[in-house]
Amino acid sequence: MFDVLITGGTVVDGAGGPGFRGDVGVRGGRIAAVGDLSGAAKGGSAARIIDAAGLTVSPGFIDTHAHSDGALLLDPQHANGLRQGITTEILGQDGLSYAPLSRENYLINRQYLSGVYGLPPEEIDTESVDAFLRSYHERCAINVAYPVPHGAVRLQTVGFHDRPLRGGDLEAAKILVWDGMEQGAIGLSTGMSYFPNAWSDTEELVELCKVVAEFDGVYVTHLRDVHTERGFGGGGITEALEIGRRSGVKVHFSHHRTSIENAGQIEQRVEEIDRAKAEGVDCTLELYPYPTGSGYPMMFLSSEANEGGPAAIMERLRDPEERRAIAARIDEKHGGGLLGDGVFTHLPSEENRHLEGKTFLEAASERASTPGEAICSILLEEELTVGFLIAPPSDLSGWGQVSRDAVELLSRPDYMVGSDSISAHSRPHPRAYGTFPRLLGRLRRLHPVMTLEAMVQRMTDNPARRFGLAGRGRIREGYYADVAVFDQTRITDTATYDDPSSYPVGIPFVLVNGQVAVDHERCTGTLSGQALRGEF
Repeated sequence: MFDVLITGGTVVDGAGGPGFRGDVGVRGGRIAAVGDLSGAAKGGSAARIIDAAGLTVSPGFIDTHAHSDGALLLDPQHANGLRQGITTEILGQDGLSYAPLSRENYLINRQYLSGVYGLPPEEIDTESVDAFLRSYHERCAINVAYPVPHGAVRLQTVGFHDRPLRGGDLEAAKILVWDGMEQGAIGLSTGMSYFPNAWSDTEELVELCKVVAEFDGVYVTHLRDVHTERGFGGGGITEALEIGRRSGVKVHFSHHRTSIENAGQIEQRVEEIDRAKAEGVDCTLELYPYPTGSGYPMMFLSSEANEGGPAAIMERLRDPEERRAIAARIDEKHGGGLLGDGVFTHLPSEENRHLEGKTFLEAASERASTPGEAICSILLEEELTVGFLIAPPSDLSGWGQVSRDAVELLSRPDYMVGSDSISAHSRPHPRAYGTFPRLLGRLRRLHPVMTLEAMVQRMTDNPARRFGLAGRGRIREGYYADVAVFDQTRITDTATYDDPSSYPVGIPFVLVNGQVAVDHERCTGTLSGQALRGEF
């Protein structure tokens, strides 16, 4: 007797081979049988039968880069991810998350990161990776995995200060990483555009990654572009590869893609990485299929302005003279780029909510100020809970090339998909609702560079193998029943920059650990997701 029997579909099993006509039987949360199960269907040997005739049956998608750490604790149904066919997300990205942290430090980081994650419950246990993961286990609609976040390690050891990790502080940090890996973390993540991460140097990261390498874990990196003088070779790709060489850790590059500025330059984007791979550095990469990203304006504040953490930042912003100085530095550094293209996506207060969807320049005009002054004032008014995205380019030809580049890069066997979604925002970037169906549907059909089977493999088996997610990523007997059922001719995204909270179409069924989580394109409310532990 099967709990669920999926009949008549084309099974694309995640391994990359050709799809085949087959049925999938699910029992006890796992895949119990794959093949011709017509006898069971006719004999009524299933509590639920899903007719998948004309549809594709694949493993559930694994989002290798999601900023849902707070959103899942506030809205565990997580429809924006689940309805894309996503059954697992890797949290803790860019070194920005909450464990391992003492309660006092959790509350500090909760406020500092509120522009990305919103304000999750105050009463959660973040003292250890294990305790934090239990906050999600069978309390969310999707599975989660977690790397130890570099920012939390620094906050817990040297506070929110520009201090090097050396001596006893470094040893304490290594113990935190070791404990996290023992408790099931899949590696160490960092984001070198953000604080306190950017106060590090290459030596510190090499030492922390030596611990990760002992567990065969992965160093997940958003590359350094702040305090580049502290990074080997000036930071960026060169520093990340040097960390891999010297520590022996596996390196994973976050959102490594082209943009309008370098559209079409695929070989140049991966040239240095490919040379290092030939020398033996173990590297993988991920991307999302959009020309711009999103974030939080704390990244605009200088190193000095971030010193001391959120309470100190707020104190500086309250002082008119210091606020003007901070704003002037923002205008000087970012005035020719991000400030001109930034759009507010999350402003909780009623007084400022009308600015959601408006540009920094529009907010500045309304306030008769510079963009930097407007950002600083709004950060103060919202107590740092502010999000933004970069507006899409007007260069449609370049945008089209970036889309083609995404498919061509994904055709490489070392690539996978990470949405980089920030779903807590009121007006999120469309990638929070559309990343996977955009690739599988719209872009696969527009740019027939790779087969459906190969694309599914990049979204399922590739990340499962890379991040030690045992029993996930394939339609195979004994594997967990994380399953997406979709119409390969109809699947597509509908989320746009001006209408981002729009669900995809063509994904009628999704199973998470054997439970039907999406039924005829509607969420069922089941919270069967598990906290996954890395098994390397």
